Amino acid sequence: MGTVPTSGSLVLLTRLAREVFGRSTEEVLGIRLKQYILLRDLADHGGAVAQQALCGTLHLDPNNLVLMLNEVEGAGFAERRRDPDDRRRHIVELTPAGVRALELAEQRMQGVEDEVLSALNAKERIELGRLLSKALSEQGDGGADSTGTKAQAAAAAGH
Repeated sequence: MGTVPTSGSLVLLTRLAREVFGRSTEEVLGIRLKQYILLRDLADHGGAVAQQALCGTLHLDPNNLVLMLNEVEGAGFAERRRDPDDRRRHIVELTPAGVRALELAEQRMQGVEDEVLSALNAKERIELGRLLSKALSEQGDGGADSTGTKAQAAAAAGH
């Protein structure tokens, strides 16, 4: 048996992602998966970021981002405010309720990860995280690891 070609690896990664998506329900996480991803991205940016920057990091068009922001703002997880340096821009900021929701979802997401990656031992999971962070860093994502912490991802990738 030879090595798996890269395209085969991407198919496997896509299948694994589908498993994660399927198990990451609102009932499990306490929030919707897309809310979790948005809150995680806000946290990765130190809790506040320009709305336009979120479009780029989340790969969303502005209209879809506004719909997502309406949801998280309505739930009290984030707030939008005008940028004092440029009144045309909006800053999106994580609220204390958003931090709590994210922390709870992170704990529950660990359970999803444990289920999906149950065939891997601790060393293999660390290696998988390192390799995924390295691949993401080459895509301009900053190499966010499984917790979304870019500094940890950079350290894991040897930066």
